[in-house]
Amino acid sequence: MKKIGFLGCGNMGGALAKAALKSVGAENIFIFDVDTKKIKNFADETDVNVADAEYIVSNCDYIFLGVKPQMLKTLFEKIAPVIEDRTTDFTLVSMAAGVSLSSIGAMAQVDCPIIRIMPNMPVAVGEGMILYTVNDFVSKEDLDGFLDAMQYAGVLDRIDEDKIDAASAVSGCGPAFVFMFSEALADGGVECGLPRDKALLYAAQTLIGSAKMLLETGEHPGKLKDAVCSPAGSTIEGVKALEEGAFRAATMNAVKSAYKRTLELGK
Repeated sequence: MKKIGFLGCGNMGGALAKAALKSVGAENIFIFDVDTKKIKNFADETDVNVADAEYIVSNCDYIFLGVKPQMLKTLFEKIAPVIEDRTTDFTLVSMAAGVSLSSIGAMAQVDCPIIRIMPNMPVAVGEGMILYTVNDFVSKEDLDGFLDAMQYAGVLDRIDEDKIDAASAVSGCGPAFVFMFSEALADGGVECGLPRDKALLYAAQTLIGSAKMLLETGEHPGKLKDAVCSPAGSTIEGVKALEEGAFRAATMNAVKSAYKRTLELGK
C-alpha cells in the first residue's frame, strides 16, 4: 500500500488527508505541520500518523506540499537535501496556487514526478473539484496511484498547465462566491419573514438541486434559467433586480480578479 505524506495540514491539506485515508487507510497517512497542537488534534480525530518533515520526504510515496506559495522556498531549503538522498521512487504533489511545475522542479533540485493540483474546499465532504496537471516524469503508475488516493475527494479533471490558474479562479475560489450568494439568498428569505434556519436550508438545497440539474441535463444555464421564468412572473422580476445590481458582471469580475491574484502569487 502506498504511503502518503502531507507537509502542511491546514484546511485543504487536512481535507485531502481525510479523503486519502478512505483509500489507503489511516496507517498509511503521515502528516506534518508547524502547528503541533493542530496536527495532534487531527491525528487524534483520524488516527493518522504524525511525523517530521524529513521522515515524510524520506519514506512516503506521495508527498503533498500543503504550504502557502510564499513558504515553498523555505520548505524546499529544508527538504531538498533529503529529496536528493532518496533512492526509492516518489511523487511530489503541489497545491501551491500559481506556482508552476517547472518552479517546483527547480526548488526540488532533482528530476522527479510532480503533480500540480488545485483542489477546492468541498473535498472535505467528498464533493470537491480537483484540477491537476503533471510534468514529463509522471508515469501512468504514478498518476493512477494519485487518482486512486483522491477518489473519495470528488471530481478530478486533468487540464493543461497554462489553463489551471484560470480554472482555479472558478472552482478553487468559487466556493467562497457561492457561500456569499447562499448567505445573501437566505438573507433575502429572512427579510421576507422566514426563520434563519429555514432560509439557509432552502438556499443550500436549491444550490444542490440546481447544480445537479445543470450537470445531469447538460443544458445551457441560460436555457434552464428561462424555464423557471414565467412571463410577468415572480422569478423574472427577481432576475431583473439581479441584472440591475450587475450580478453577472460582478461575478465575472470576481473570477478575473482572483485569476490575476493567482498569477501574482506565482511570481
